[in-house]
Amino acid sequence: MSLLSTSAGASIAEAADATGVSAHTLRYYERAGLMLHPVDRTSSTHRRYSEADLAWIRFLTRLRWTGMPIATMRRYTELVREGDATIAERHRLLVEHREVVRRRLEEVTLSLAAIDHKIDIYDKEITAS
Repeated sequence: MSLLSTSAGASIAEAADATGVSAHTLRYYERAGLMLHPVDRTSSTHRRYSEADLAWIRFLTRLRWTGMPIATMRRYTELVREGDATIAERHRLLVEHREVVRRRLEEVTLSLAAIDHKIDIYDKEITAS
């Protein structure tokens, strides 16, 4: 099922709603060179996002959520634009980032365990009083 209101594509407001990012972020992604190709425009210069654009924005958003720097996202985007000859480099970039995310996840898991332990202590104190 298409998220687009017309075959011409989604407006910036519709794209923001469909991807969960703000219109400001969509414009920033364009300025930062993170889109695979220029976003289509209507004759009145309004942006029109395709389903492929929306899928790419969702992927970029996931990369940001995992803490990937914009410069690395830009490099990854450049590699995708260059085509299949860059698959090995794209793979390497994502594998390296996955390791960063895994280390951060381990740190967060340990921190959560420390918080849970402290809450358990307080729960016992509250129950005892």
